[in-house]
Amino acid sequence: MNVVEFQNVSKYRKDFSIENLSLTIPKGYITGFIGPNGSGKTTAISMMMDILKFDEGDIKLFGNSHKDPNNKQKIGFVYDDLYMYEDFTIQNMKAFIAPLYHSWNEARFQEYVEKFELPMRKKIKKFSKGMKMKTSLLFALSHEPELIIMDEPTSGLDPVFRRELLELLQEKMVNDNQTIFLSSHITTDLDRIADYIIFINKGILLFQKSMAEIQEQFHVIKGNIEMIDDDTKKLFTGLQLTDIGFRALFEGDPALFEPFEDSIIIEKASLEDIMYFMTRKEI
Repeated sequence: MNVVEFQNVSKYRKDFSIENLSLTIPKGYITGFIGPNGSGKTTAISMMMDILKFDEGDIKLFGNSHKDPNNKQKIGFVYDDLYMYEDFTIQNMKAFIAPLYHSWNEARFQEYVEKFELPMRKKIKKFSKGMKMKTSLLFALSHEPELIIMDEPTSGLDPVFRRELLELLQEKMVNDNQTIFLSSHITTDLDRIADYIIFINKGILLFQKSMAEIQEQFHVIKGNIEMIDDDTKKLFTGLQLTDIGFRALFEGDPALFEPFEDSIIIEKASLEDIMYFMTRKEI
């Protein structure tokens, strides 16, 4: 079952367009959303949340129209910044936010206030970026949503809390069967926890695959520059040439290179490798 479905969604702008975007977010998994800055990730999320209107296509959430007002009860949204009155405290914010949700869980709220070590009566304007992210996460988790949408949630967090956050997300997915959609430019985080990856560039879907498929299909090949000619270039999805050798992204069965195993190195590609090569082709 899919929690979110985009069907041939297009959004046309003067300087940027998303065209015929079709993707799915499967229930009960962590799906990573990657692409360079300006690739359309935030635009896609804004259309999903009915913040931004699209021109063509259809979006469904929980099997219903993305405009269904009940959707907001089922979604926890974590921005890369906190959109709240700067003079509010967490106590003020709770008084405003908690009544909006039928499923508000006060015990869960108090649990995360303690876990995240957040001050209840300090004004938001005095919070660090990391504290604001923790606060956004606090309110997203406290009404026990079915879908958690996160836009660059680990940006600005210290390494210790970043690791704790990723462990928390895995725990929520496994124990509470929650679906998590995580847009991030920190691909090492997604290498660690994602079950599926959606990759877009310049408003176009490049692929949607499971992490198991990605690990099986994508490899980085390294070798001497003499091995590269017009024919061998065609084997690679992306290629980087230097004075002494080459690095290339290969999509397919690496057994193809067994005859050359003494003169090349084959490594599994990370998400960073894949994004780097697929958006630059030849460097």
